[in-house]
Amino acid sequence: MTYSIKGDIHTHTLFSRHAYSTITENVAAARERGLEVLGSADHFASMISPTVHIRDYQFFINQSVWPRMWDGVMVLRGAEADILTLDGGLFGQDIVCPENIVGRVLKGEQTLFECTTKNLDYLVASIHYDEFAKNATLAQATQMYLNVLDNPKVFVLGHTGRSGVPYDIDEVVLAAKEKHKLIEINEHSFAGGPHGSCVDTCRKIAERCAELGCGITVSTDAHISLDIGVFPRTISLLEEIHFPEELIMNRDRKTLVGEMAAAGVCDLTSYLEE
Repeated sequence: MTYSIKGDIHTHTLFSRHAYSTITENVAAARERGLEVLGSADHFASMISPTVHIRDYQFFINQSVWPRMWDGVMVLRGAEADILTLDGGLFGQDIVCPENIVGRVLKGEQTLFECTTKNLDYLVASIHYDEFAKNATLAQATQMYLNVLDNPKVFVLGHTGRSGVPYDIDEVVLAAKEKHKLIEINEHSFAGGPHGSCVDTCRKIAERCAELGCGITVSTDAHISLDIGVFPRTISLLEEIHFPEELIMNRDRKTLVGEMAAAGVCDLTSYLEE
């Protein structure tokens, strides 16, 4: 089976510091490769700055200036938020944000997470530093991901196959299915990482998604525009296991936007009428 995948919703810009393209360059690359949707999901994590202040993350706040339809590509406004605790806590949720980016005191106690993500379309939630889960039981790690899925902003569980934190795949996949949230199969994961090859783990996750009927997103995790919309190793894996195309939720714009609305993360269905 040859898959046609028209969306890439886990990509990075220069803001992520270890990435090398602008949002304009990424949109141009998406258009060149025939994508219908580009999701920009820069890191919302301590790796961005040694300080933790709203001004360090204001990149996310003003994304409403991005055209929703940009040169024929629907542009989604997202972030990749780090999972930091075994109770499913995400970066910024425990950090009080007393003022806005110009120093005006905010009314009521708000967190950095709330101030930064409230106007975003969705979050990819991922583990990058797994020390907090080093001695976690399978049940604890599973509950962590279940709690993350309960977050109304989270749409995607990012690269769980390379996180180095084992979990009960069936339990998490079934919860994601029920909530219309997606399990990511991440092209960048096949390049290796701190835990070595994760192909077997990714294959097992994909197989269980297929067998249990859970939607996935095929993502590049691109850190340069040259990689956007290029998924050869992921597609090869999916072809090997005969993954059903109808469960690839970023196969086209209509399917992806519909699933985002069903998950309750954002409703962009009005743009399908244009």
